[in-house]
Amino acid sequence: MTDLRAFPFPFDVDTYRYSTNLEPARTAHRTAAGGWGEHVVEPGTDYRDALAERARILARDPRRAVSLPHMAPAGWDALETVLIELHRSVPDETTLDLDGGRVRFSNRLSGNSIDVARGDPSVDPLVLAAGETPDDLVLLDTRGGELFADAGVVTYASGWSMNFALGASFEDIHGPVPRVRDEGVVARARAFLLGLGAGATVRRTNWSLGVDHRLDASLETRGEWARARRELETASADDVGRRLCLRVEVQHLTRLAPSGAILFLVRTHHASLDELAAVPGWAERVVAVTAELPRDMADYKGLTALRPAIDRWWRSRRRAVLG
Repeated sequence: MTDLRAFPFPFDVDTYRYSTNLEPARTAHRTAAGGWGEHVVEPGTDYRDALAERARILARDPRRAVSLPHMAPAGWDALETVLIELHRSVPDETTLDLDGGRVRFSNRLSGNSIDVARGDPSVDPLVLAAGETPDDLVLLDTRGGELFADAGVVTYASGWSMNFALGASFEDIHGPVPRVRDEGVVARARAFLLGLGAGATVRRTNWSLGVDHRLDASLETRGEWARARRELETASADDVGRRLCLRVEVQHLTRLAPSGAILFLVRTHHASLDELAAVPGWAERVVAVTAELPRDMADYKGLTALRPAIDRWWRSRRRAVLG
């Protein structure tokens, strides 16, 4: 069950268009149900489940963790940054010592401990980091005024694959997204990130629709989640409300030092339509946003075929409420 008190509901109005929507990190957002955003890494009530699911995915498909050789120093920067942020978030549950060229960390929430020399070539620091945070991790390197996705551990992608994207430019990664090039969104975001100072952290949200609170919606498992989405196109209103979810990503970007790479963290949250309906105004707004979304954006987000199902659920719920 979703903890709605910490759910990052992404809509302030009844319409949505692409934008950079970047803002300073570590500032709390108040919502109708509670709030979120005080920390960069927020374990949440599903923390152990998310870590366990990632471990299962990596054991089944190690290719979800990839890195180009030159990214090793940035990987160690990323590990230390993730552990620092997690320790800030839950200081009573973790201990951290980065002195003496070693990384020493213990985590009562995960049951894990780390004691490794920084730079140990037998260790993948990004995989270590992925074992402590529910976020997916991507490292963006800067070359020739462009950003490249040169390393990552991504088990919870939404319609993409880190293995396929390895080495791709920021421009190419966003190529399939409608409107963002023509409207200058990609260019503005790239310029902003290239100017991000060492240690600076910003965040944004992104959203789509998911089914059954499924975290792994990657290209590698498309056959599974695409079939589930098709089932909902003709499912009963009750099944739609129970299974169809608003999927929200909280994305943090941090300029690492000393490597200079950008760490991209993606934390994925789900709330079903039925769950959202428990908070006044949330279900109505999701229905309004998905109904108004232009066709090209709806097609890209995979919700065009689901619009009748959402409408069917909403009409059924309204009838039940009004008697």
